[in-house]
Amino acid sequence: MHRFVKAKGWYEANSPRPQTPRNLAISLNLEASEVLEHFQWRDVSQDQAALASELADVALYLLQLASISGIDLEKAIMQKLEINYQRTWEEPGEGAPASRPAKED
Repeated sequence: MHRFVKAKGWYEANSPRPQTPRNLAISLNLEASEVLEHFQWRDVSQDQAALASELADVALYLLQLASISGIDLEKAIMQKLEINYQRTWEEPGEGAPASRPAKED
């Protein structure tokens, strides 16, 4: 990923695509929206290759954003999974939050 970005000159100060956290977060969101388009009006993507390409774009922007922000994504994922193991999720209902922390004994 870094080799590709460097080869395109996007790390240069005068780059037309500066690799800032803000720019990468925007790009991540735009690519995630393109994933969502595959499911507009249907439950299953009709083009697996195109969906795979969009998912790859999302992953690349996510990895780039984490790297530029100095975040160890693997460590962050493991920490988040540990937190999630302690959480419980209730069925969303009117006025009910989607998730709650686990009750302590």
